[in-house]
Amino acid sequence: MPRPSSPERLLAAEHRWCLHANALCARRWPLHYFAAVSRLGDGVFWYALMALLVAIDGLDGLRASLHLALTGLAALLLYTRLKRWTRRPRPFARDGRIRAWVAPLDEFSFPSGHTLHAVAFSVVAVAHYPALAWLLVPFTVSVAASRVVLGLHYPSDVLAATAIGGTLAGASLWLAAGLGGMVGGMA
Repeated sequence: MPRPSSPERLLAAEHRWCLHANALCARRWPLHYFAAVSRLGDGVFWYALMALLVAIDGLDGLRASLHLALTGLAALLLYTRLKRWTRRPRPFARDGRIRAWVAPLDEFSFPSGHTLHAVAFSVVAVAHYPALAWLLVPFTVSVAASRVVLGLHYPSDVLAATAIGGTLAGASLWLAAGLGGMVGGMA
């Protein structure tokens, strides 16, 4: 019998991770925790953060919030196009043993929009307010983990979204620094 190729072995290992992670939600507290984190990651947490930054830090908070909002819009456009292009089925749709513990926001799996947004928002927010790292890093890790635990994404969806979100945030910060220099130079 031929030995499975490396990609086949990776897919099998990823599938096993999904099965094991998804089983965590059979217990009450992991289900409640990851469902709550996932719900907050739908946008509620980030919108509240933007409003809080404006309320606490005035014009600087508004600038940071606008930066977050524009980065979020770019993330939304990017990940919805990627999902339509790749059309990867979600884990629960491929394997009846994997349960979707919460309803998905859309049909496809790759990449994780929640993770992409969480990473992009966290990188941009921490660039503006480094003291927020203590809150945003654990929240972002929890959002990413929730996607696999809740049966909605494969680990590779989350890893790819992390890379895409980090790259998008880095590009956003680079553009903002360039625009800030141009605007500052014109004053």
